[in-house]
Amino acid sequence: MLRNVKIKPGSFKKSSLKTFGFFLFFSTLIWVLVQLSKEYTQIISFPLAYKNAPMDKSIARTRPVAVEARMQDKGFTLLYYKWFQPDLELDLAQTREEGSQLVYSIDANREEVARQLDLDFEKTTFLVEEIAIDFQARKKKKIRVVPAIKLHYAVGFSAGKSVQLTPDSVEVAGPQSVIDSVEIIKTRKLELNNVNTDVSGSVKLDTAGLGMLSFYRTEVNYTLDVEKFTEGSAKIPVEIVNVPPGERVSVFPQEVTVRYQVNLKRYDMVDASDFRVICDYNDISRGETYLLASVSRKPDFVTNVSLSERRIQFIIKR
Repeated sequence: MLRNVKIKPGSFKKSSLKTFGFFLFFSTLIWVLVQLSKEYTQIISFPLAYKNAPMDKSIARTRPVAVEARMQDKGFTLLYYKWFQPDLELDLAQTREEGSQLVYSIDANREEVARQLDLDFEKTTFLVEEIAIDFQARKKKKIRVVPAIKLHYAVGFSAGKSVQLTPDSVEVAGPQSVIDSVEIIKTRKLELNNVNTDVSGSVKLDTAGLGMLSFYRTEVNYTLDVEKFTEGSAKIPVEIVNVPPGERVSVFPQEVTVRYQVNLKRYDMVDASDFRVICDYNDISRGETYLLASVSRKPDFVTNVSLSERRIQFIIKR
């Protein structure tokens, strides 16, 4: 006995639409793939980037931003270049100077261009053979480097000289209005603690706020010979200088103690006669009863010189 089979209205219609849609999509895809596999000729634009700008030149803001090429290749390849547009980075070190322009030859750098863009020069013709970039000359100048290095010595250690920098000046380039106002440049701050041996190393320059300048080097070396020091002292008579003829000046105290630091190896080389302590008669002010003493002579290799007493009482005798 046969059962009644019910067929829903429109079921054949829906099935037919799905089948038609599938074959339409599939045929369209095949057609697109066939078309993209064919060769075409198309103008492609490549954005430009720049590197290795000469230190003594300022590249104009209105420099070229893209270069165009006529490419003959399969549609797949052309579509890739249209969508992704790879940059062509021009190495300005490979340019020649003509007047106020740097000229980059595409043909002379074809291997580098082909490598960057992954293209075949046999199928590619650039619409320009050379790219000209305007520039302005920048002034060059040597600027003295000043150390911003703070040293904290261990007890009994010090240095007879200040920190030495190599080089002690650096060459910079930039707009004349900026570079003429810069006389020195400091290193970055560096602090060394408990120093008891010779120190050396490198430190970067503090270029903050100098972004318009180009530095040929941004780092210098520093050295310092650290030595074992000891304290010494000597009793030195106080002299009065510039005393007018016919006058005598008595002072109290008549001698003071000079304290100093000296390299332990040179301690025995220091003699009291190497020092001179003076007061200047011309410094006498009305109503004052004392003069300030100062050390006018000392050995070059002693440091941190001080006096036990600076105020010297005086009496003028006529």
